[in-house]
Amino acid sequence: MNAAIRFLNDLRRIGGGARDLNTVFDERLTFGERLADRVAAVGGSWGFIIGFGLFLAAWALVNTVVLAARAFDPFPFIFLNLMLSMLAALQAPIIMMSQNRQAAKDRLEARMDYETNLRAEAQIEELHAKIDALHADIARMMEVRAPR
Repeated sequence: MNAAIRFLNDLRRIGGGARDLNTVFDERLTFGERLADRVAAVGGSWGFIIGFGLFLAAWALVNTVVLAARAFDPFPFIFLNLMLSMLAALQAPIIMMSQNRQAAKDRLEARMDYETNLRAEAQIEELHAKIDALHADIARMMEVRAPR
């Protein structure tokens, strides 16, 4: 939410112009917000899921078959569970920060779309009024020219 407020204040200061709002929004992100977006992008990818699945399978294979009697993390894999819990405890809030920032960006985009629609509707109404005026002018000119 902080990024959205900062973005709106900066946008008012520069006048709003015709710049791409996504570019302007992304330029205003802090290092932490960019990092959260990257963590969310990597953590939510098939590459990460497949790679992490392979890592878990290798961990289990090494600790049960390869090292068997001298395994550093035997079968219940308590150390692996600890590492996974710590990873989840750190990754979840970072992903939530990214989702909150994306939600703020989506709300801003919806607001801008709404304002654009209002401007377009006002311009269409203005064009309707002009066309109606032209029709009235043409009708008056036809009446003047028509013999009675």
